[in-house]
Amino acid sequence: MNDSVSTQATDGQVAQQRRSRKWQLVQLLLQGDRPYALYFAFAILLVVFSLASPWFLSIDNFLNIGRQTALVSIIAIGMTFVIIARQIDLSVGSTLALSGMSAALAMAHIGDNWIIGAIAGIGTGALVGAINGFIITRLSIPSFLVTLGSLSAARGLALLVTTTKPVIITNDSFVAIFGEGDILGVPVPIIWTVLAVIAGILLLHYSVFGRQIYAAGGNPTAALYSGINIRRVTTLAFVLTGMLAGLAALVLSARSHAARPDVVQGLELDVIASVTLGGCSLFGGRGFVLGTLLGSLIIGTLNNGLVLLGVSSSLQLVIKGAIIVAAVAFTKK
Repeated sequence: MNDSVSTQATDGQVAQQRRSRKWQLVQLLLQGDRPYALYFAFAILLVVFSLASPWFLSIDNFLNIGRQTALVSIIAIGMTFVIIARQIDLSVGSTLALSGMSAALAMAHIGDNWIIGAIAGIGTGALVGAINGFIITRLSIPSFLVTLGSLSAARGLALLVTTTKPVIITNDSFVAIFGEGDILGVPVPIIWTVLAVIAGILLLHYSVFGRQIYAAGGNPTAALYSGINIRRVTTLAFVLTGMLAGLAALVLSARSHAARPDVVQGLELDVIASVTLGGCSLFGGRGFVLGTLLGSLIIGTLNNGLVLLGVSSSLQLVIKGAIIVAAVAFTKK
């Protein structure tokens, strides 16, 4: 009798331990800062679209997804720093447009050299980011309002400098290095994305600056008492985002053989969706670069698959908006 009771108790303990382990696994998969569930979501997307469309599961289409997501992925790396610091940057699309115009005009009027174009484009992005960061930190104005204003100002300036006309790019080296070249069959926009991801990982996860970003966003008061210059750290995060928007502008301009002032309107939606979907909390202090890249790839794969299935662009926007709301609800502390 006692042996039977002991056996039942042991079986109950084993069952309880199994349930506990299963619940721990579920919690692990749902952790916002380690979005393992996204890997499963990404795999499910690949399976569903490969079954729904015979053209989806091909090397050419995957390379196409990489090219299509390059702009969003590159800028989203910088946005990860900004959002971890408990800020937001709505001006990245306009910054990209203005940076592209600066690069094209510099090559047209200063010197037809790709280095001059690169410096002008990335430098313009850095300048816009520095202005955003300075106003936000020195005047204590919410980043939402400041970058909303710079969104309009940068776009208007891009339209003004050329009276809304595109600037043609004729420098073959610039086009090859940033847009149409390839290395071992991999298009250069994907190469630039990989380089941006590697730099972002090293800077965010393996540097003092990265630790300061986490501290400034996670607990600003504690960070301030720890001697961290929150103003400087926040401003540098905006400068970094602006520089990456400038790099994305070089990629887009090289692919288009021209810089246009009216490009990528609404790009901010894709960037923010990628960052939040990748596990970065809009409330600051949490996020990582690979999660952002994964979020960008999910958005790009979703866009690509919906296009192959003939889904309208309007419905795609609805889906992106729903993703942002779901991601914010998921990462809310």
